[in-house]
Amino acid sequence: MYRTHTCGELRLSNAGQEVTLSGWVQKSRKLGGMTFIDLRDRYGITQLVVEATADAALVETASSLGREFVIQAKGQVVERQSKNPKMDTGDIEIIVSTINILNKSVTPPFTIEENSDGGEDLRAKYRYLDLRRQPLQRALALRHRLAQEIRTYLDQQGFMEIETPYLIKSTPEGARDFVVPSRMNPGQFYALPQSPQTFKQLLMVAGYDRYFQIVRCFRDEDLRADRQPEFTQIDCEMSFVEQEDVLNTFEGMMRQMFRNAVGVEIQNPIPRMTWYDAMDNYGSDKPDIRFGMTIHEITSLVQNHGFSVFDSVPYVGGIAVPGAAEYTRKQLDELTEWVKRPQVGAKGLVYIKYNADGSVKSSIDKFYSPEEVKAIAEATGAKAGDLALIMCGGKRKAQNMLGVLRIEMGNRLGMRDPKVFAPLWIVDFPLFEWDDETNRFYAMHHPFTAPKPEHIDWYYSDKKEDLERVCANAYDFVLNGTELGGGSIRIHEAAMQERMFEILGISKEEAEYKFGFIINAFKFGAPPHGGLAFGFDRVCALFGGQETIRDYIAFPKNNQGRDQMIDAPSEIDQTQLDELYLDIRPLE
Repeated sequence: MYRTHTCGELRLSNAGQEVTLSGWVQKSRKLGGMTFIDLRDRYGITQLVVEATADAALVETASSLGREFVIQAKGQVVERQSKNPKMDTGDIEIIVSTINILNKSVTPPFTIEENSDGGEDLRAKYRYLDLRRQPLQRALALRHRLAQEIRTYLDQQGFMEIETPYLIKSTPEGARDFVVPSRMNPGQFYALPQSPQTFKQLLMVAGYDRYFQIVRCFRDEDLRADRQPEFTQIDCEMSFVEQEDVLNTFEGMMRQMFRNAVGVEIQNPIPRMTWYDAMDNYGSDKPDIRFGMTIHEITSLVQNHGFSVFDSVPYVGGIAVPGAAEYTRKQLDELTEWVKRPQVGAKGLVYIKYNADGSVKSSIDKFYSPEEVKAIAEATGAKAGDLALIMCGGKRKAQNMLGVLRIEMGNRLGMRDPKVFAPLWIVDFPLFEWDDETNRFYAMHHPFTAPKPEHIDWYYSDKKEDLERVCANAYDFVLNGTELGGGSIRIHEAAMQERMFEILGISKEEAEYKFGFIINAFKFGAPPHGGLAFGFDRVCALFGGQETIRDYIAFPKNNQGRDQMIDAPSEIDQTQLDELYLDIRPLE
């Protein structure tokens, strides 16, 4: 037996017991002839003590221990004289009688502690060492607990977990597919699934009315903190349901996950907001509602006063930053430069300082009287002591810029507490997006999303303005400014699906080639159905109070899509290329 207890298990109630522990040496230090060893496993850390009066061989062995040696230690649990309240085992220590070195270690390239001295690239190269650190162990433990809660809840709701294929047909509509050459079918390729969308719909046609899967998905897209080329979805589909059935079911799942995994009760019911209200008030379809600072349109109030910047645009809006009237000119200049960055895209920023004494100072004083400036500030929601920030342009672009600025000011003022959870549903999205460059409509979600039943007449209209008014029977789950999941009621009739392809400019031949299998399936009695998918990695990160998903994935890729630990992707040899009938073209 290598151990009787883990390194996070022993307490004062175990005092006097003879125990055996196994784990990794986190650190060892000598003090007055005694050797203190912190022994670590994934359950915690226990302090071992080798007394100065111990057997000489034991003292010598203890002195030879280096960081990350794997050892087995036997001894007696005693109450610790100098307790450590920061450790779960801080009330006890082990007086060691035997140490057995199970494996030695070279000096690790960084310290394996709560706060490591290793940079991101170095820790990625030695990911198996980084995974020994307690922050990552806590992150993966949370991921495990959440997965168990999901499976328990969905099983209780009658869902079946069914696997769908990883090698499928390429149907590029959004992100690029990862493609896989087929040796048995020369010149032909599989694609890795961006989601199991069509397969879960086919399962509904097949009569499996409640399906789910915690499934790997793949998208060849540019990466950032919350994106990976391979990611995990909580993928679900239900038959004979309307939107209300889906939302109620998955509100229950999220509530149980919050309660049982992190001990938090969330609002019941979860609030709902239309896409149009989200854009008008927050400048985002994934608003963070933990704080106010909403957007107010002030176009009619500010135009026709001789200020050409406002007079030449269709929309002017502003936000009120609470308590920020004391911002200095230097701070305001820095903020103006900040909004000019490509990530925001503004040409400038108008400010009004609504001082605590009721006076105002702004960057547009020469065009408006003090009374008019104060009225403009109040129209943005500002009160005495606040700072009004104003931007303009095309309506949606200006709202988006104000939304980005709102989040930045929320960060600067500490309004986005990761321990506060504010979920909501976003509903009634536009079904289509018009693109002026390509002169065509695109699906806001995907081409299998059904229109709202009350908008069917517009859906079958040939008028562009009617199609722009159609709302999707779709919904997104948003938490703290991050979209955690989304879904829709699906199209289940062949004629309606063919109309969707027609609107999107997909020919009958192309639709048949790419989606013929699902169009044909709908002809065999497809039930009304809908579902949604949550980004499981994002769920884990937000539940853990983090922005990035990487710590919640055991072996993530970097921003270039590389696994630095195994050095992938890599070249393959000529024999493999020949078997796949592939030639590599030199980079130009």
